[in-house]
Amino acid sequence: MDLAQFSFFVFAAVATAAAVGVISVRNPVHAVLLLVLTFFSVACTWIIAGAEFLGVALILVYVGAVMVLLLFVVMMLDIDVAPLREGYVRYLPVGLVVAVVMLVEMLTLIGVKAKVATAFTADATTGGNTAWLARALFTQFLLPFELAAVILTVAVIAAVTLTLRRRPGAKHQSPSAQARVRAGDRLRMVKMDATRPAPASIEASAEESKP
Repeated sequence: MDLAQFSFFVFAAVATAAAVGVISVRNPVHAVLLLVLTFFSVACTWIIAGAEFLGVALILVYVGAVMVLLLFVVMMLDIDVAPLREGYVRYLPVGLVVAVVMLVEMLTLIGVKAKVATAFTADATTGGNTAWLARALFTQFLLPFELAAVILTVAVIAAVTLTLRRRPGAKHQSPSAQARVRAGDRLRMVKMDATRPAPASIEASAEESKP
């Protein structure tokens, strides 16, 4: 077993352990941090295999947008965000552990790539793994690719639908009612004659105001 294969198994084990932690921990912040570690470890395995484009895309797309996932989790589970804002210090140990593990993985990945030159299964003359991946997705695996796109679209619509449920005290807009509104319903001009109060009423109000 060479260094590249050993590092691959180590990254895969870290990714598996972090993924198990994502579904087993009860704290949503800890789950998101472990999810970041899972994505990063999987990206390291892809980079070791020679698929640099997939690894970089995974880090930029998923790790970069993972805070949006945390926002959806908080919105759907009705978690009280006040305790989350009060003490970020209690999440510091888990965050430091994740950061240290990611740093070690980066250093290991740099050392492995510097010593071992691994190639992707595609021929180098085809333009690299990016061109090979694009050609494979839009030719051989076009139907699974389109099905995955449809499933992700349905998942996004379902997530938005879950977060738009009625809550007491929340203000909502009705687009149909806004479209049916008329100018006369919003503004009404009333003509009133200017009148002066009678002198007796002025004197009575002055007497009432005296102590």
